[in-house]
Amino acid sequence: MRKGKYLPFTVEWEYNETSGMKKAYDEDLLDKKWIEEYCWNEGQGCVRKKRFEEEGYVSPDYVLPDGTIDENLKKWVHERDG
Repeated sequence: MRKGKYLPFTVEWEYNETSGMKKAYDEDLLDKKWIEEYCWNEGQGCVRKKRFEEEGYVSPDYVLPDGTIDENLKKWVHERDG
């Protein structure tokens, strides 16, 4: 699913070790556009980040930064978590 150049995760990724988006990207399940447009853009417009900051809510790993549910990621999460 990755398109273009591989994007290594560095300190630019605010919550890199626990981020559901990083996990999905590392498994080659997430297009880099999500990382570039939201995660590396200081989380601007990221529904996941906003809900966490305002409500303390941690979005499931299959919820994309725009708040939509990715059914392929949902299946992967359920298989991963058993």
